[in-house]
Amino acid sequence: MSGNREYKSDVFSMLMQDKERALQLYNAMNGSSYDNPEDVEIVIHDGGISLSVRNDASFIVDARLSIYEHQSTVCPNMPVRSLIYFSVILSDMLSDKKKGTKSGKNIYGRRLVKIPTPHFVVFYNGEEEQPEVQELKLSDAFEKPTDEPNLELKCKVYNINDGKNKAIMESCGWLNDYMTFVNKVREYHADGAFDDLAIDIEKAIDYCIDNDILKEFLKTYRSEVTKSMQLNYEFDRQLELERADAIEEGMEIGIEKGANKMLFTLVTKGKLDIDTAAEEAGVSVSEFEKLMSEAGYKVPETV
Repeated sequence: MSGNREYKSDVFSMLMQDKERALQLYNAMNGSSYDNPEDVEIVIHDGGISLSVRNDASFIVDARLSIYEHQSTVCPNMPVRSLIYFSVILSDMLSDKKKGTKSGKNIYGRRLVKIPTPHFVVFYNGEEEQPEVQELKLSDAFEKPTDEPNLELKCKVYNINDGKNKAIMESCGWLNDYMTFVNKVREYHADGAFDDLAIDIEKAIDYCIDNDILKEFLKTYRSEVTKSMQLNYEFDRQLELERADAIEEGMEIGIEKGANKMLFTLVTKGKLDIDTAAEEAGVSVSEFEKLMSEAGYKVPETV
């Protein structure tokens, strides 16, 4: 399985197809109080596929374009992916394809073409421990770091697991219910074989319906939810296997060379101290610093 799902849909994106839910989450994220679901314009992409071909949810409220993504695995590349999402969305908007016109908006003319203000958000609910809120930047991915990037994109990642971002979860009831469903699937499938996954998902759906949690949604889309959850579990499991293989391969290369790019990056971003990184690489701290510098990475100053 490749790193990108051809079937890019999950329960979160299915829920976000409803304007009322989209507006409720928008209000929770922005401290606003819009009360008319018709204020929401779900972004329709070329080909008639709503909520984006690749990302989970895109919609406009009051000239603000919200590009939301749901992740159950840690992905530091979200700013790069968000840039791609925005570029595709903006291209469609400027060409006016959804209105059936051919000319679109003239971005080469003398009049300034206005575009919606973008807002990039990721909702993380994976089982790996992560901060309550973190900000990822496009410039973090630049091979040559710069203090004044000509192009920047900031993406906020919100952890929506139990006990995290309580204000948002309390303000958006359906998002809290969604996490209850996810946690029930995890609970029922904690020690189960993959062949039992569909059964465990069905049990979680039954529990939620019996307890009035996303009741109507789950009753209406039961088969779609089961299929989507199965695909996402399979996708995430494959990612973990690929990640484990990559780490093992990377560490072998690191031992041979004294270090590896992954460790350099973690140290640079402050997610791993240099002593631990050197130990993982199998070299002394001074040798690690030398290799890090030779690779073009800034060696952090010691306190």
